[in-house]
Amino acid sequence: MHPLTKALLASTTVGVGAIAYGSGYELRAFTLRRVDVPTLPPGSAPLKVLHISDAHMRPLQARKQRWLRDLIELDPDLVVNTGDNLAHPDAVPAVLRAYGDLLDLPGVFVLGSNDYFSPVLKNPLRYLVGDRREVPYRDADMPWRDLSASLAGRGWVDLTNRTSRLEVGGLCIAFAGVDDPHLGYDDLEAVRGPADPAADLTIGVAHAPYLRVLDSFNADGYDLIFAGHTHGGQLCVPGYGALITNCDLEPGRVKGLHQHNSAAGEPSWIHVSAGLGTSPFAPVRFACRPEATLLTLLPLDSPGPAQ
Repeated sequence: MHPLTKALLASTTVGVGAIAYGSGYELRAFTLRRVDVPTLPPGSAPLKVLHISDAHMRPLQARKQRWLRDLIELDPDLVVNTGDNLAHPDAVPAVLRAYGDLLDLPGVFVLGSNDYFSPVLKNPLRYLVGDRREVPYRDADMPWRDLSASLAGRGWVDLTNRTSRLEVGGLCIAFAGVDDPHLGYDDLEAVRGPADPAADLTIGVAHAPYLRVLDSFNADGYDLIFAGHTHGGQLCVPGYGALITNCDLEPGRVKGLHQHNSAAGEPSWIHVSAGLGTSPFAPVRFACRPEATLLTLLPLDSPGPAQ
């Protein structure tokens, strides 16, 4: 066999094998991440926060729904949901079943683009372009109103371009949240202003971690910021990491816990979830398992974060 033919055959075999692994195994290898974050007032008791994002739920995804439902066994004090719950117009009941008893806990949420717009088939090469910011060209066709009403009806706080407060674990937590920055729906002016100085902890929430949003929350003094959207890069290079983030955040912070400083104040912690799902038209992950994260918030006088 000609050496070039051998090389092409070998590369094709590796590519097919990687796709088979990513779509057949890793796509469903749901993983719980744990991280400690020193951000509470000195002397406070630890607070457990469950961050879930990008479920991209379809009605028949029973395994994903069971895995999510079992997260109640972690006994979190607070749930933060950073959007893209839906991937099918009939998926709201499946989402509610999946979140299950988590909906009885204190929680906050924002929506993502896929909560508004149904998935569409796209050229997969666009994935490698980088920031593919969406410009809505059609009416929202997903049941986002039903989703929001259902989550709020169970007690979770809708942070769509608004602020709120919750008492959790004996602490006063002040929140600010924005609608999806990837769609340009974020209204930073609606939530702009110094974070509540009377709160024990201040949290900013967004679906997509665009720098303008992170800068605004940081400049206003929010201690901790949650986001999703990136899928952790979704298709990563082993030993290197993500190639793109699908926003203007640099690939080195595509997932996990990092600090962010807009040069306007003290650094804020930011946690970006790699999320639990994918578009039904790109059902593959590679070197980037689907995840949820349990963050244990600790007093500021505790040791540094551990991931």
